[in-house]
Amino acid sequence: MKNQTKENFLRRRWFTVAAALLISLLGNTTQAVEPLTVNGNRILAGGQARSLAGPSFFWSNTEWGGERFYNAGAVSWVKSDWNATLVRAAMGVDAEGGYLEDPNGNKSRVIALVDAAIANDMYVIIDWHSHHAEDYTAQAVAFFEEMAQTYGHHDNVIYEIYNEPLQVSWSGVIKPYAETVISAIRAIDPDNLIIVGTPTWSQDVDAVSWDPIQGYANIAYTLHFYAGTHKQYLRDKAQTALNNGIALFVTEWGAVNADGDGAVDYGETQTWMNFLEDNNLSHANWALNDKEEGASALVPGASVTGGWGQDQLTASGQLVRDIVRNWDGGGSACGGNCPPVADSQNLSTAYQTQLPITLSGSDSDGSITGYTVQNGPANGNLSGNGANRLYTPNSGFSGNDSFTFTATDNAGAASEPATVSITVGTPSGNGGVTCESGTADVWSSGFVLSNVTVTNGGNSTTSGWQVTLQFPEAVELTNGWNGNFKLSADGRTLTVTNIGWNGNLQPGQSASFGFQGNHDGSFQMPVCGAN
Repeated sequence: MKNQTKENFLRRRWFTVAAALLISLLGNTTQAVEPLTVNGNRILAGGQARSLAGPSFFWSNTEWGGERFYNAGAVSWVKSDWNATLVRAAMGVDAEGGYLEDPNGNKSRVIALVDAAIANDMYVIIDWHSHHAEDYTAQAVAFFEEMAQTYGHHDNVIYEIYNEPLQVSWSGVIKPYAETVISAIRAIDPDNLIIVGTPTWSQDVDAVSWDPIQGYANIAYTLHFYAGTHKQYLRDKAQTALNNGIALFVTEWGAVNADGDGAVDYGETQTWMNFLEDNNLSHANWALNDKEEGASALVPGASVTGGWGQDQLTASGQLVRDIVRNWDGGGSACGGNCPPVADSQNLSTAYQTQLPITLSGSDSDGSITGYTVQNGPANGNLSGNGANRLYTPNSGFSGNDSFTFTATDNAGAASEPATVSITVGTPSGNGGVTCESGTADVWSSGFVLSNVTVTNGGNSTTSGWQVTLQFPEAVELTNGWNGNFKLSADGRTLTVTNIGWNGNLQPGQSASFGFQGNHDGSFQMPVCGAN
């Protein structure tokens, strides 16, 4: 009996340990917050349209005063009393007392805030709070690599890699910096949201929307405003950026003037809140601090660990608390089905050259089912249907043309019109040269395209010509005749130039060439252009 009792005890002990281990493992795989993803111009939580709201903490810099609030008590209080879903850790970088001067102190404050946010099931922005981040790229890479290693498995964490660039070039300064830092983060953390600062104190979001970062998922862009200073003109810039298809995140805003001081502008703040709600934009208010200035949420001497009554909140703090407490970010701000968003485009084509166009759009809570052209181009013809269209400029036209279109979703809702802008080039020295794609003989995996014809429709003899054939699907080139051939790396653009004897074409004279190649089973005729 003693041996049986011991055996039963060991079995029960083993079962208890195994059960506890299983519960622990299950608990560790449960996500307290939904992952944030970017779909078109929207940031989704768990695949659903949602916007977040909460405070940004003040600069973390040592001995600036705001660092005292970087603690779990303050985070817990804004979660329970403000109903905040978001906090922002504004880690000062290059200013006095910042990360470059005191890395351990500033990093420890960020870690305290991040850990507290995770413990409270909140999202947290790790902000590289600098106006000159491009001067400290290596330090930014090292810092965000460490943050990604430590927190990349937590959906709570958002990386803000540049707070407020000054009036510097997007394409020449900010974008290269951002691509370097993003690449370092993505090598470790493949999917957490990354937010990129924009020129002019993170206001020129419209300029960024014409040249967004490519090749990475879940990238959004920073919009900052202060209601006392920034009015409708900045909302117009933001709307342009959204219309052009980039996602925005308001990582910093104030109810006062842009210098952080002044009285609360209640009317303009409400107008901004309406704009954020209409567009499902998340936001963090500047700042949870007791500095004696209009933007501070707390009066001087307020508790650093929470427990703030109305008497410890400034006019701005009282307003922001009310906004955050009542922010309905759980679901659509559309009152049901959200309409889709059609993507604007800026395209160009050579003189007398057709242009294939693929229309696009996004839908946060459904799918795109069709596209409708609203106003056709004034200086050309648009053919095709669905997403695939072909623009043919009028004979002799060069300059700017455009058309508008809408997208329709699976619930029948239509988007606001988007614009496709097209620049048609001017005639080259061989003005009037045209190209016809010829005839194709196609079989299961190969093709021959013959009698591709170049014609000089100008008034003078050509000194040479060049033809570009754009294939909708990739091809391989095996041989060609009557020309010099160069196929692009993606197999979709074939450039052909004359050989010695067929480059000089008299007015009205033509030359032809042909070539043979392979395809993957879905050959389509190319669009041909000459210059």
